[in-house]
Amino acid sequence: MLNRLLPYPVRSAEAYADAPDEASFPGEEQLVATAAPGRRREVLTARRCARAALVALGHAPAAILRGPRREPLWPAGVTGSITHCAGFRAAAVAHTRDVASIGIDAEPHAPLPPRVLGAVSTPADRDLLARLAVTHPGVCWDRLLFSAKESIYKAWYPLTGRWLGFEHARLDIDPDAGTFTGHLAVDGPLTRLHGRHLVDRGLILTAVRVDQPGTAGR
Repeated sequence: MLNRLLPYPVRSAEAYADAPDEASFPGEEQLVATAAPGRRREVLTARRCARAALVALGHAPAAILRGPRREPLWPAGVTGSITHCAGFRAAAVAHTRDVASIGIDAEPHAPLPPRVLGAVSTPADRDLLARLAVTHPGVCWDRLLFSAKESIYKAWYPLTGRWLGFEHARLDIDPDAGTFTGHLAVDGPLTRLHGRHLVDRGLILTAVRVDQPGTAGR
């Protein structure tokens, strides 16, 4: 599924089930030391996907630790993102000479709880969701909006080192093209981020790719 959203030069790997007794990769024991069994399995599977993507990129497998905002820490010269939800784990990576940053997120294709929607959307977002519910019913656009904002943040933070709240991103979603744009109410050069979305296999998947200047389309 990720390949449909993030083609070359991005490399990705995904899994739909966990190995029941998988051991942690050397150096990653601390990531799951206090995790419940189910959480432990999904973290280990997602990290395994990350290593598979790194190998496809030409890197040796490595422990992938977490930074201060729980972001994955990649080998030098690599950028990437990891996601996991019920029934899906995935990772995507690229060389930083080609891609400045990547953000991916997977969610179950189900409505958001009403109180969550109010916390993650702007009034303009809610107007957009009302229109999409009429013109393109059958998609949980509220959950897709949430996922898109998660992908935007995952791509934003490695480039800025700054927090980005849900209220700081207003979304435009093109349901026919399978794309979205986040309009960011922040200072700095990154005021818009573009991404793609997909609904398949009972899942919502979103991805944001920020290319290095002069490399788009390579």
